[in-house]
Amino acid sequence: MDFSWAIVVAGALVGVAVGLTGMGGGALMTPIMVMLFGVNPTAAIGSDLATSVFMKPFGAAVHQRAGTVRWDIVRWLLPTAMPAAVLGALCLGLLGDGEQLQERVKYVIGGALVLAVVGMLARMRLDARRGTGAEEAEDAHVAVRPLATLAIGLIGGFIVGMTSVGSGSLIIVMLMLAHPRLKANHLVGTDLVQAIPVVAAAALGHVLFGDVAFGMAGTLLIGAIPGVVGGALLSTRISGPALRWALVTLLAGSGLAMWGVSGIPLLAVCAAFAAVGTVVTLRGRRRSLVVAGGSGQSLPAPAPSDTEATTSEAGSRV
Repeated sequence: MDFSWAIVVAGALVGVAVGLTGMGGGALMTPIMVMLFGVNPTAAIGSDLATSVFMKPFGAAVHQRAGTVRWDIVRWLLPTAMPAAVLGALCLGLLGDGEQLQERVKYVIGGALVLAVVGMLARMRLDARRGTGAEEAEDAHVAVRPLATLAIGLIGGFIVGMTSVGSGSLIIVMLMLAHPRLKANHLVGTDLVQAIPVVAAAALGHVLFGDVAFGMAGTLLIGAIPGVVGGALLSTRISGPALRWALVTLLAGSGLAMWGVSGIPLLAVCAAFAAVGTVVTLRGRRRSLVVAGGSGQSLPAPAPSDTEATTSEAGSRV
């Protein structure tokens, strides 16, 4: 595919979203390629996975240096996630061929996007409960649950292989449910690291299936890589909850559009999510200001425990 600045900009926007929140890579990139650039759904999935193989390591490297990767959890995820990702890619061929395949894949992507929305809402809910439940309940050394983690790898890997959606929005939610006391930064670091071999396995499956547009993947990377770095640098200055609700609104609209929903119903759903997100975000800000005022501070107090724990862990490893 010929070089296009529009594709570069799309890659950069998705990269910024991933750098800011750790979510939304495949869930945004695939529908953008299908709906805005007219790429076949199967090629969009394969191209997004190929892009993610090179984009994910940037965030993972940061967490590895900080010591916020639980390698024992990663080791229990990969034995099922990697073969399931390849299987998911190859199972696309069971949906038919030609135009019939492309149309059915649209519905599959739409379903994965709706699942991603549910996963993001669940993650925000779990994060809120963690925040009100005292940080001392979190534990960087919580024991891994092998059977549950293997099951997460199997389910998550298959969905990623079929749709390219889920490595950052579904698997991390399932990890939170299986290990509810694990520190938030360790969840994110672990999820980013496991995503690298999983998306690589899924991309390999799509290469074998013959539906990766390498030219588009390369063009996307031109924008995505600096976008990820910029998003990571901005992550401490932009409201995370506001961006997550914006992603929820976009993903819900994209998923419904893949299912053929359009016009007033689509606008109504997006408007409803946007309204709820605005109310929740404003309430969260007011609550933070009240807490800050009660403690005699002008800004919400940072949580030094995670940073100190991360620094001490990284130092001990060195």
